[in-house]
Amino acid sequence: MEEKILTLHPQGKKGVRIDKAKYETMRKTILDVLSKAALTHNDLASAVEKKLKGKFEGSIPWYMEGTKLDLEARGIIERVPAERHEVYRAKR
Repeated sequence: MEEKILTLHPQGKKGVRIDKAKYETMRKTILDVLSKAALTHNDLASAVEKKLKGKFEGSIPWYMEGTKLDLEARGIIERVPAERHEVYRAKR
């Protein structure tokens, strides 16, 4: 049986239960991408998709969104206002 994780939401909304192995893969990928630069939501999604395409089973955008919100709720990444769009970055 696959181990699951209940994600958190930064606004206190109900999280989702996802496979822990998929969460870990997505978490590592998001943090790797954000360690290089702060990115808009679209740029983050594109970078994660590029890194995981063909190596990840399931909807990359769906898992990325749930994991990103969880990392934000846990204070591991942050959403920062920028000139045109908000950007995400790993917290130092």
